[in-house]
Amino acid sequence: MDYKQHVITAPGDPIYHDLEKHDIGKSKSNAKQSVYRGLGWLDRLLVLWILLAIIIGILLGNFVDEIGPALQRGKFVNVSIPIAVGLLVMMYPILCKVKYETLHLAFQHREIWIQLGFSVFMNWVVAPLLMLGLAWAFLPDKQGLRNGLIFVGLARCIAMVLIWTGLAGGDEQYCAILVAVNSILQMVLYAPLAILYVNVISRGGATPVSYTIVATSVGVFLGIPLGVAILTRFVLRAINARWYEETFLKWLAPWSLIGLLYTILVLFASQGRQVVHQIVSVVRVGAPLLVYFAIIFFFTLLVTKRLGFGYKLSATQSFTAASNNFELAIAVAVATFGANSDEALATTVGPLIEVPVLVALVYLVKWLAPRWGWKD
Repeated sequence: MDYKQHVITAPGDPIYHDLEKHDIGKSKSNAKQSVYRGLGWLDRLLVLWILLAIIIGILLGNFVDEIGPALQRGKFVNVSIPIAVGLLVMMYPILCKVKYETLHLAFQHREIWIQLGFSVFMNWVVAPLLMLGLAWAFLPDKQGLRNGLIFVGLARCIAMVLIWTGLAGGDEQYCAILVAVNSILQMVLYAPLAILYVNVISRGGATPVSYTIVATSVGVFLGIPLGVAILTRFVLRAINARWYEETFLKWLAPWSLIGLLYTILVLFASQGRQVVHQIVSVVRVGAPLLVYFAIIFFFTLLVTKRLGFGYKLSATQSFTAASNNFELAIAVAVATFGANSDEALATTVGPLIEVPVLVALVYLVKWLAPRWGWKD
């Protein structure tokens, strides 16, 4: 039996490293195996699938006249049902992987509080403020696009970050802890921060953000998959823990990426005309996003290196800070301003920029680590 599946110790704790070194049932050759080689074909070709989904979506949106209106028929919490289904499907499998039953053990260690404190500061103070500043710097005359970027900056990543961390060889157990923490914080902080950043600091506009709409969107598109995932994990593990870990999660894993690809295809199919006919707006939104990813990633990487976190923890912290939950940002933008709004367009551009940039950062950080002599 894998002891680490039942006990989470704090990264940096000697016991944690002992478990890493003496993990039962794993040979040294397996430990050294490339993380990339350990991924399935769906994960390995993630960028290709996402680009194909974007291209197919744009082509459908521009050459099939009825596709846009058809995808907007039927609403669930002010979001079209096809988009709502994709958002729920892509979040649920990721949240099922979090080991909620042993999270309390991690919080018994002082080191985890230091690392979590730094992560919370970067994710909920530095990153949103940086996005707010960049949105105003690049889009002072485009309030709708600016609001969309603010929604993206406030939405901290809880799904794709596990993939970036795995590809980079980061600490996936610690990443799961950050996913759980950010999921809870997002439920509490997203709505009030959206009101503060958009209505107060950015002085609202013709259509100020409604706290009720934002809170409802967060509660539905994050709260439902989180609640169902927790219930699923505790019920099924109580029946047969081994079957849950080795069979159910393995079967469930591809559905997150399938949900992601489906959501992207539907989004770009419904917004394909806007993306093509407002290419200048797309470029203007892409520019601050590129700057944001570069600044927040390398700042976090350098600070954690100076703090002595080690490569695995530093990579995990950096990808968590740089990644965004664009799925939630899209849901909030569509529910608040509509699918054809500038806010929705700005949030839709998010995955178009984020995916290739973060994949590039995966390879860059793996290239830098041996040259910096960076070890754990």
